[in-house]
Amino acid sequence: MAAKDFQKLLLEAVDDAFSSLGDSAKQSIYFHLETTFKVPRDQIPRRLEDFERGLESIFGVGTRFLEILIMKKLYETMKPKGRTLRWDEGKEFKFIDYVRTAEQIFSKQKKRN
Repeated sequence: MAAKDFQKLLLEAVDDAFSSLGDSAKQSIYFHLETTFKVPRDQIPRRLEDFERGLESIFGVGTRFLEILIMKKLYETMKPKGRTLRWDEGKEFKFIDYVRTAEQIFSKQKKRN
């Protein structure tokens, strides 16, 4: 249950980040991820490495911008529920590590409640 709930939060964060680029850009990104990289939207949480590779192939160095947006959206979504990672703008990050750590925190908090 906690894993499904976290996957939903992550997909919402991805949607919000992509939406900030505009609706047609969002649809285009999802289209290319699915058709070119075989990563449909609903599989993103379980296929983070493939998702990241797809973004890197599409956006190159611009991928970092999108990853930061996704992480910020995830942070904002989790914060009201008391399930947060400390966000540090100046710290180096790895997108996949951040998402996995966020999921661990989410799961621990879910078990407590």
